[in-house]
Amino acid sequence: MSRDRTLGRRREGDDPGVPEALPQTLTFLRDEVGVERIDRLWIFPPLRNGRKERGLVAASLFLDEGERRRVLTVSYVAHRSGLELSVEPALSEEGDAPPELLPRVMDGVVRRAGENHSDARPVAIEGDPDAFQSILDEYLVETESS
Repeated sequence: MSRDRTLGRRREGDDPGVPEALPQTLTFLRDEVGVERIDRLWIFPPLRNGRKERGLVAASLFLDEGERRRVLTVSYVAHRSGLELSVEPALSEEGDAPPELLPRVMDGVVRRAGENHSDARPVAIEGDPDAFQSILDEYLVETESS
C-alpha cells in the first residue's frame, strides 16, 4: 500500500475497497424491481478507504403511464475484514421525471456531492436481461481479478 509521505495519506486509487459490493448491489436492485422495468443505470464511482467502500447506483424505471420514468437510488456501505464481507444496500424512491431530463439530474447529483465524486457511468438496459447481465458480468470479472 503506497502512501504519499508528504501528506501521510494513501494516494488515490491505492485503496482496494470491496470489489464484491457493486455486483451485489446491482443484483439487489434487479431482484427488488425486476430487470424488465430498468431503463437506464447510472453507476457512480465508489468512495474507498482501505477495505471499506460506499457507493451509489441510480436507476430509471419504465412506468405504465406515458413517457415518464421513476428514479430510484441504491446506496450501499460495504466492508471486508478477513473472510467477513458486509454489503448493506438501501433502496430509495426519488420521484418521476421525463427521460430526457435524467442526464442533467445525474450531473446535478455529482455537483452537489462535491469534489470527491466523479461522473456516473450511464448504462442503457432498456428492460433487456442480456444488457443487465453484461454489465453485471463486467463487474464480476473485476471482482475475480482483485
